[in-house]
Amino acid sequence: MANERSTRRHKTLRADFRSRCHQRAAPCHLCGQPIDYTLPREHPDAFQLDHYHPVKTHPELVDDTNNFRASHGGCNASRGAGEPTATLGTPSETW
Repeated sequence: MANERSTRRHKTLRADFRSRCHQRAAPCHLCGQPIDYTLPREHPDAFQLDHYHPVKTHPELVDDTNNFRASHGGCNASRGAGEPTATLGTPSETW
């Protein structure tokens, strides 16, 4: 099976999604922390497109933008093809 994420269509959708996330400073959906959109792609804290429903188990959703989430490269790699875990969100006060 060909890599669905290497198609021109997917690359365009990914670039558009990244641009929208950068404009609104979208945080990582996995850890809730800010993403530095200026970092090079290889950096673990750089933006990486995550699929909420993993492509491995839901290949039909590879280009579904409703399945796209902003994440850190490191968070996405740690998650792998598993289900996302809930983050604590923003604390109501400093502890």
